[in-house]
Amino acid sequence: MKRILVVGGGSIGERHVRCFGRTGRADVALCEMNDAVRERVAQTYDLRASYASLEDALNDTHDAAVICTPAHLHVPMAMQLAEREIGLLIEKPVSVSLEGVDRLAAFVSEKQVPTAVAYTLRAHPALIAVKAVLDEQRYGRVLEVVVVSGQHFPFYRPAYRETYYTRHESGGGAIQDALTHMMNAAEWLVGPVTRLVADAEHCLLEGVEVEDTAHVITRHGDVLGSFSLNQHQAANESTLTIVCERGTIRVEMHRRRWLSCVEPDADWTVEGEFELERDDMFVTQANRFMDFLDGKAEPGCTLAEGIQTLRVNLAALQSVREGSWVDI
Repeated sequence: MKRILVVGGGSIGERHVRCFGRTGRADVALCEMNDAVRERVAQTYDLRASYASLEDALNDTHDAAVICTPAHLHVPMAMQLAEREIGLLIEKPVSVSLEGVDRLAAFVSEKQVPTAVAYTLRAHPALIAVKAVLDEQRYGRVLEVVVVSGQHFPFYRPAYRETYYTRHESGGGAIQDALTHMMNAAEWLVGPVTRLVADAEHCLLEGVEVEDTAHVITRHGDVLGSFSLNQHQAANESTLTIVCERGTIRVEMHRRRWLSCVEPDADWTVEGEFELERDDMFVTQANRFMDFLDGKAEPGCTLAEGIQTLRVNLAALQSVREGSWVDI
């Protein structure tokens, strides 16, 4: 049993508590400063321990910590934990700036502290299947990636007005909160973004001023990309299409399947369909992280890959401000 400390008891922290528990391999504790939240989560999931501060938590022994606080706190908390040689699973995004990230990366590398970033789409079975197909070059060279995504954010996250989402400085807005998942998945599949231009706007979400709609045109080396995402449409849909030399691949994440089309004017062929509940990707991620701690698997998303996507987030926000292309 791994002694896992979840730092932050908000909605994502509670999900990690629940999903690490579902693996049957983790003895979970919680660090949360809000007394009512801490007591509710600890009682609901019968946790081994709960702490009101990270300092209190560090008085006990933990194999690893899952950092689920607002993003501007990720790096300093990660450094505190890494200095105790506690493994790290850092929620996305790694941070809201580049301050301290290189020092963190150098430290965990030097001390060999297992570190991963919780980009959960890397645990989506359809994306895992497509990654394998792309790696074997079944459809030839990748030419283009196109992502179209949207959902009704108030329905899925009704408390968004009271969370980190309200400010860029704490990781809020559509680019850092939602689009970053799609960017990281695309970088995993077709390669890192090398330059981009972005447009974004607050169109509809009540009670906030950050952008709820974003459009980004990317270059991944020779691969062209485009990303469209909003957080106010009624339909909950996300598609990722990859155009290759000898065919086209599409992942319909909302339908938990992937498809291909290799002949002109032909219908899509369903290549794989998967049973998937909302928690399943988090359970898969938790199991893989603990395998990583044991040296039996690679991290789902490395710290270096998470920092690369952080650079993309910051470049997109910069491009929106300046109205120009940004090199990464």
